[in-house]
Amino acid sequence: MREVRQLAKVKAVLFDLHKTLVYQENRVSEMELSDYLFSRGYEVSPTQLEAAWSWVAFIDYPKYGYRNWRSYLRRIFWRLKVRVDDETLDKIENAVESKPYKLCPDAADAVRRAKEHGFKTAIVTTIAHFQFEKAIKPIRNCFDFIMTGYEAGCDKSNPKMYKKVLEALHVKPQEAVMIGDDLFVDIALPKRLGIRTILLDRERGCDGKLVDAFVYDLREAVEMVINRLDKT
Repeated sequence: MREVRQLAKVKAVLFDLHKTLVYQENRVSEMELSDYLFSRGYEVSPTQLEAAWSWVAFIDYPKYGYRNWRSYLRRIFWRLKVRVDDETLDKIENAVESKPYKLCPDAADAVRRAKEHGFKTAIVTTIAHFQFEKAIKPIRNCFDFIMTGYEAGCDKSNPKMYKKVLEALHVKPQEAVMIGDDLFVDIALPKRLGIRTILLDRERGCDGKLVDAFVYDLREAVEMVINRLDKT
């Protein structure tokens, strides 16, 4: 494991959401939804559905901040120019709600440990808040701020999201550490802003060449911040 250079004292820990704090088992696929829509007389292909879903997730949600699956799904079908009946929409809504996000086994311990140590903490994600709010309920009070696409007004690949979360926490880039699993939005992008980063490599596929530090467990990442970064 590669050491991280000790710079300014760390004051904040930023956490990615998807695959870092929460996960989803057997999510409803575009193919499954497309098959159902065809059975109801709506010709929506998996690729069309995926494209519309992405548009709403990365462009519409940051603008309008949908608060529930109903409004979110209606926007997706509006993008597709398809008006589905209420029964069809009910079935799709029930299907996606039946596959909710769940808290990762190591998330609660890691986040509580960070908070107990006195760090400011935040979630940084494009994902709509209503999609994960139940999953993080056991540790919601451990976060000082939750930055979704709506709060940021952009998706996570826009540096503005990181700049806004730093402003919300009142910390400088060099005083923050970002922990996540994506090499671009969780590692490369925040590094460009001066934020230190730790890659969470749950699948153990990282060779260490492109990152400052990597771990296999979220608790290990927080301990790294405490023991190796939180020093002047």
